[in-house]
Parts: sequence; C-alpha cells; structure tokens
Amino acid sequence: MSARAHPSAEWLPAAAVVASAAYTLWFLLARGYLPQPFVFDTNDTFMDWFNTAYWANRPGAYDVWRSIYPPLSFVFLDLTTLPGCYVSGPFHARDCDWLAKAVIGGAYALDAALLWIAFSRSDPRTALPRTLAFALGLPMLFTLERGNLILVGFAAFVIAYGPITRSLAWRSVASAVTINFKPYLILPALAGAVRREWRPLELAGIATVALYLLTLAWVGAGSPGEVVSNMANWVQFLTGQVWNEVNYSTSYAPLLQMRGAGLPLLEFLPSRTVEGIEAVLPMVIRSTQLVALAALAAAWLQPRALPHARIAAILLGAYLVTQSPGGYTQAFLLFLVLLEPAKGGAAVAIGCAYLLCLVGDWPLATILNLELKSWLTDRPVTPQFGLTVGHFARPGLIVAIVWALSLDAIVRVAKAHRWYQPVLGFAA
Repeated sequence: MSARAHPSAEWLPAAAVVASAAYTLWFLLARGYLPQPFVFDTNDTFMDWFNTAYWANRPGAYDVWRSIYPPLSFVFLDLTTLPGCYVSGPFHARDCDWLAKAVIGGAYALDAALLWIAFSRSDPRTALPRTLAFALGLPMLFTLERGNLILVGFAAFVIAYGPITRSLAWRSVASAVTINFKPYLILPALAGAVRREWRPLELAGIATVALYLLTLAWVGAGSPGEVVSNMANWVQFLTGQVWNEVNYSTSYAPLLQMRGAGLPLLEFLPSRTVEGIEAVLPMVIRSTQLVALAALAAAWLQPRALPHARIAAILLGAYLVTQSPGGYTQAFLLFLVLLEPAKGGAAVAIGCAYLLCLVGDWPLATILNLELKSWLTDRPVTPQFGLTVGHFARPGLIVAIVWALSLDAIVRVAKAHRWYQPVLGFAA
C-alpha cells in the first residue's frame, strides 16, 4: 500500500475547484444563467424547495401531487415557511417567502460549518482544502441552486457519520433524520450490520421508525403503501425525463435509456460509438456491483479491518452506480470519501472526489436552444444545453471510487487475516 500523500498535495485540486466556482459565477453574471450541468430551466431555481413547501401548506401531498417524500419533509417545511405566501402557487411563494429563503441559506452555511468541524477532527492538515472544495463544489452548489432538502438532511448525515459527537443517542437520531429525509440513506446505515455493531443499528432503527410514526401522525398521510404506490408513478414519470436524469447523474443507467426515449443520439455520435457504449456500460455497472459485494463480504469476515465510513461509502457507492437518485446525492458519498486519509486506494478515491467537485462542464454537442427567463438575474436568456464530457465522466468517477475503495478494502482484510481469524458468527 502506498504511503500517505502529503497534505499540501490537496491544495492544487482544491484551488481548481475554487477557480471553477469563480468561473461559474462569472458565467452567471455575464450570460445571466448557470451553465451545465445546472438545470436548463433557468426560471426553476429553488423550486425543489418551494414545490414541496406548497404541498406542505395544503392537503393533497400524497393523493394529488403523488409525493415520494416521507412525511418529515412536509413537517419541516410546514414549520419553516410562511403559510400566507402559498395561496396562489409555488412560484409566487418563492418571491414572497423570505423565511424559506433564509432557511435555505442558513442550511447551506450550517453544512459548511459542520464540514469544517468534521474534517478538522478527521485530519486538521487537510481540513481547509477539503472544506473549501466541498462547500464550493458542484454537488453542494447544485443542491443549493435547486433548494433541495438534501441541504437539511446533509447536516444530519455529517453528525451521524462524521467525528462531530461521540453520543450514540445523537448519532442515532441524526441517522433517523437522514433516512426520513432520503430513504436511500438506509444503505450507509447498514454498515453497522456489516461490522456487527448491533446496538447502534438497533437504536438507529428504533429512532427511524419513531420519527416516521410521529411525522406520519402530524401530516396525516404518507403511509408506506402511499409512498410505494407513488414511487411506481414516479418511475414512469422519470422515463419521460431521461434528459434531466442524464444531465447530472451518478450512474450510467440514464444514459443507456437515451435511445429508447427517442433522443437523436445518432445525430451527434457515430452508430458504432453508440453501440459500443450500450455494450460496455452494463458490464461496467455489473462488475462494480460485484467488486463492492466482494468487499462487503470481506468486511463481514473481518469487521474491524475497515472503518465504519469505508463500509458505508461502499454500500452507498454501489447504489449510486446502479441508479441515480440525482447527481447532488453524491455529496453523501464524497463526504464519506473525504473522511479517509489519502493513502492506498483511498488516495485514488479522494482524487476522484475532487474531480467530481469541479463546477461546470465541457460541451460536445448542442441539443437544446432555449429562450427563457432567468430567475437569478431577472432577465431573458438564451441558454444552450447538450451532450457534455460530464455525462460520461461523472458516473465513471463514481465507478472509480467504488473500485478503489473496494479493492483497497479487500487488501486490508487480506492483511488482517495474517493476524486475526475471520469472524464467522453473528457476535461482534
């Protein structure tokens, strides 16, 4: 295994991320809108927040809007919005509800502060470049522009998985909050099962169920049956939104759906290239799932050979490679990666994390020419969006992270076998 990289080596990629963020700000001021991979509807800024808040202030979130969010999202937004602003519609509310916009900004600032604390306690020498790159990187800025509730759930995620508190109770509650905001975050919580840490897993499970029942009673809707039914409807909706999914994805899965969705790929790429992509990418996804599974099996045999964050990262990374719940969800994975020291396979994963934080994209071919209004600059704009390098590179970097962490994990477990017998039972 390679020696640990010198902390100063991380200043160069961190500076590149800051420079890319500065360029994006210049682009916004000069052209009036944010470039790819930010959402091409330039009038839709913050609307993940306000569309959800609209239904938090009226009945029908599950039977009319067909929401897939657990009830906690609606309870939180009910408590942090001004009800009088939601009489006519969510776009009016965005201009009216100053409290909601303050909460969005406050959540982003809290995330940045918690990142600094977590990275400082993990490794003070690399804390500043990692905090700057993360706070100003694409996943967090994309989440901020969308006003997605990841902004709130991420703070709880840092408390649950970072070196913020030693209190098992607080970490259990924080884990429950993350799962009730984003149910797929049950995957990193299962790292406790791989490590045979049953007590923390039990407490987190109890807290998750208790929080869900409390918020379900508050909202009066959002039962498991309703959420599952709406999830099926949501999958059908996404089938018609392939371009939105491809634009900023953690997985190659949406890219494989482009031809089936009727998008004219052959106008921009040779047919052999398209056929090669369609043949190779499923093998990339499947092989990554298998190497992650091998690493988790190895970790089960030597539950103390790997830290909790490593196992959580492999579990979450395997899911993000399989399907994409949105590009901004990689923020959770990148946080777990950046808790690692830069040595061995983790050094490769950290390098990929910095690349994923770079803001902006490299266009290959224009598909959409639009005439819209930009809410951020309050003026008409003519954005162009199309195929970019990022559509291919970003899911590949997630794949590389999973491979690097998994192979390194297998090596570490193999070395641990020299000194300790594998644990085959269920006791820790």
